[in-house]
Amino acid sequence: MKRKTPWILPIVLLVFLQQPAKAQTDTITYLDEIILAKSLIQKNAYGITSSNSIKQDKINTFGPLDAPLVLNQVPGVQVLSGALNTNRITIRGIGARTPYGTDKLRLYYNNIPITNGSGFSSIEAFDLANIGHVEVIKGPNGTSYGANLGGAIILNSNAPIVGRSEVVSSTVFGSYNLFKENLRLTHQTQKIHLNLSYNSIFTNGFRDNNAFDRDGILLNLGAILNAKSKLAILLNHIDYTAQIPSSINKTDFDNNPKLAAANWNEAKGFEANKYTLAGLTYTYAFNDKLSNNTSIFYSYLDHFEPRPFNILDEFTNGFGLRSVIKGKLLNGNFTIGTELYKDEYFWETFENLYRENEGNGSIAGEKLNENKEFRTQFYLFGAYNHTISKKLTAQFGLSLNKTNYEFKDRFLSDGNTSATRDFDVILNPSFNLTYNLKNGILFTAINKGFSNPNLEETLTPDGIINPDIAQEKGWNYELGYNTSFFKEKLQLKATTYFMKVKDLLVAERMGEDQYIGRNAGKTSHKGLELDASFNFKINPNWNISPYLNYSLNLHEFDEFIDDGINYAGNELTGVPKHVLNTGIAVHHKEVLSWFLNHNTVSNIPLNDANSIYSTAYSVFHTKIWYRPKITKAVQTQFQAGINNIFNTNYAQSILINAVGFGGSEPRYYYPGNGRNFYVGVQLKYFL
Repeated sequence: MKRKTPWILPIVLLVFLQQPAKAQTDTITYLDEIILAKSLIQKNAYGITSSNSIKQDKINTFGPLDAPLVLNQVPGVQVLSGALNTNRITIRGIGARTPYGTDKLRLYYNNIPITNGSGFSSIEAFDLANIGHVEVIKGPNGTSYGANLGGAIILNSNAPIVGRSEVVSSTVFGSYNLFKENLRLTHQTQKIHLNLSYNSIFTNGFRDNNAFDRDGILLNLGAILNAKSKLAILLNHIDYTAQIPSSINKTDFDNNPKLAAANWNEAKGFEANKYTLAGLTYTYAFNDKLSNNTSIFYSYLDHFEPRPFNILDEFTNGFGLRSVIKGKLLNGNFTIGTELYKDEYFWETFENLYRENEGNGSIAGEKLNENKEFRTQFYLFGAYNHTISKKLTAQFGLSLNKTNYEFKDRFLSDGNTSATRDFDVILNPSFNLTYNLKNGILFTAINKGFSNPNLEETLTPDGIINPDIAQEKGWNYELGYNTSFFKEKLQLKATTYFMKVKDLLVAERMGEDQYIGRNAGKTSHKGLELDASFNFKINPNWNISPYLNYSLNLHEFDEFIDDGINYAGNELTGVPKHVLNTGIAVHHKEVLSWFLNHNTVSNIPLNDANSIYSTAYSVFHTKIWYRPKITKAVQTQFQAGINNIFNTNYAQSILINAVGFGGSEPRYYYPGNGRNFYVGVQLKYFL
């Protein structure tokens, strides 16, 4: 993979030359403009006290490629990252049994769904520099967001800068031949705001066969049509190629974690993706008590992946609608809405003759299969947030889900295996209660959720619809307390929860890339989550902000018999019992900032028998940025950082229940990067 030429920088310089120095216009004095522009960015997780927010200042404490570290700051959330293109997000243990990728939660960008028809989500489709705010709903609390057992993650774009327009160029260089660039244009008038961004990433990666090369463009365009209506357009397109080093065994992990799996290295395995998401959102306010927000959207994914066992060629066309009515009724607020998503998934596989290609990597042989699957997800939901008294508020919610898969065999070499899987309708009630105490808020929630089986679980290894598979279902109970001290400088939040899941979905491994899904039993998820932050002003110039979040995960199998072995009482595979994140930020005015982050993860059970565990680890990261003042029209920012300061050898992701084929060791481990450095510069020009 060849390194890009940094051609964006001359464009930025050209913009500088073409724009007048006195770029600030009278529009910064129009207060109505500020209010209208900001109203295009909505608060989403309304009425859900147990949701968590990650704001821009927290995102900025991490490096330019550290989206997993950002999400890991939320207690109860654990992102296992095998590579830049391979992230598995688990929330309160839900999703830990998924072999690759993220499912069992829903992902949104600017309130538009980006989870596909089988429930998979790809957070790596968005550049961290283009995310201004993240909301995390843990568990099936989000009635309006699918009521998935894992919850929902809502990504929001950078809000328009109040009263001004700007061009921003951010360039980063680092270890492993890293080059990252983001060029963003933000323009704001009384009725229109524009956010247009180009982003580019290249790195050779820490391991063998680990290069990553991506280009992307993101457009957010919003228009105030009149006093009652707004229109927003979203377009996100990425094109990337990522080599795949895959997981390695314990011997290689201990002695040379840079190695790729031998067969993946020999096949020069990689994935190439072209992904497009387009959405149109119309908001209309009938009056000051009733409004509607409706989005229509389309997504396309073209995916090509040569693996040692075969070559996968696939594409997905998806489209949908999400419409939400919000209003005020009696002494409360209500939400009623619907979400429809349909996609067409086509895939075919070929023999991989890499062993016959004289060391030149993968080459396609005979076609093995050709299939198409139509997938439909339909939601109806409603919630009512009622103020009972000055201190007591209750929220009642109900969602309905209907899922359908239609599988078509287009190869027909061994007979027609086409079939349809029509799942039962699922009703998911939700109840939340908050009580305002003198020094804080006490909240509780009872809600029901579900998880759909993914593609591997809906089909047998022979490519036949699995007629016995059912959806996971569970009840979640939680109790929490949110308080503050010292004039809100110290923020404390504690939550305890208990979730019972039945019809546990298990992807049982039948071969190197063959799984069969089945409902294997029940699990219980008990846990405690603590979140604390303190903002201390030493003097008018210096500010210190330490923080801490901790997760205690007591997750276990209640009923689980596999191949005649009873695993009841064992810890849930793939979930650490203890996760601790601490950090500190030191600010000198708005000129200088230093960040130190620390992540500790206890050992993780790697198999259902709990006979093998990963090694616990602690990793430290640091970053500093300096923002000297130049002129009113030009602002610069220099940053430098070190990830994994002490060069710890740790597993940043794991593959549970790995099997060694042909007498080889099982490959459980995805090594994290060694000590690495980055430096960057940002140029911001105010128009």
